[in-house]
Amino acid sequence: MSEFLNSNQPKAFVLKSASNPSVTTGSSDTKIVLSTSSFEIWRSYIYDLCGIYFQDNKKYLLESRLLKRINYLKLNSFEEYLKFLKFNPQARTERRYLYEAITINETFFFRNQPQLDALTTKIFQETIEAKRKLGQKKIRIWSAASSSGEEAYSVAMVITDMIKPKFPDIEFEIIGTDINEDVLERARSGVYKEYAIRNTPAFFLKKYFRVEGMNYIIDPKLKNMVKFSFLNLYDDIKMRSMSNFDIVFCANVLIYFDVKSKVKVVSHLYNSLNRGGYLFIGYAETLHGISKAFKLESFPKTISYKKE
Repeated sequence: MSEFLNSNQPKAFVLKSASNPSVTTGSSDTKIVLSTSSFEIWRSYIYDLCGIYFQDNKKYLLESRLLKRINYLKLNSFEEYLKFLKFNPQARTERRYLYEAITINETFFFRNQPQLDALTTKIFQETIEAKRKLGQKKIRIWSAASSSGEEAYSVAMVITDMIKPKFPDIEFEIIGTDINEDVLERARSGVYKEYAIRNTPAFFLKKYFRVEGMNYIIDPKLKNMVKFSFLNLYDDIKMRSMSNFDIVFCANVLIYFDVKSKVKVVSHLYNSLNRGGYLFIGYAETLHGISKAFKLESFPKTISYKKE
């Protein structure tokens, strides 16, 4: 897994010593420990922000990630950093870096081929037929935790190559959202390293990427098919604005939530779908005990959840 921290971030804030304003306090050499009581407070704070729940056995993981920001800002304690996030005028900007520190972004192109196969062999045609009966011509797709865009662009590739030639009159809108601004910027740039393209079929790699040195640059036509924006899946107001989607991907996100958060987020995902729409989640995830609203649909080597 890859944790992404932007080492070129501007220094948002540096504390000054009360006795000597020219001297900064805090040091990366100082050993700062996250106490059990402070861990409980931080866990609650992060949970309220975005629904991510750090289990007791993840205390050290949270400590190590928060320390990156504490040392960068030259603060003296976890408590001081929490006050910064709550009360400092630059707290909103710093929360962006907090999200980058605590989220994991492991993804690559064509990560879940069976889901793409389900789209091309059944779901797209079924959805197009239903749209035409209603006199509609647009299919809306949402990558709800898009990370650096590989999932959304993979969908765009199969649409361009396998669906558009058969249904040239159908319009496709693809939206990618994430809580991590750093990975969203990379998604918008469309520039990737070899790791990201390692599972990409040779045909698609040759057709939709340009190689420049160590970089793989995605075709501008695909970039124009996908729009990326910030979204916190735990934000009720913003989530209610995500509506009228025919297909939603929310893979490898629910594993970071407790049951209460899962119920809340899945309810929003259900409401975001049109009737007859499909929800895809990750290999290791299930809606068992979370929602009974969907109908389980089986496909070769994968499943999906359908809103009826």
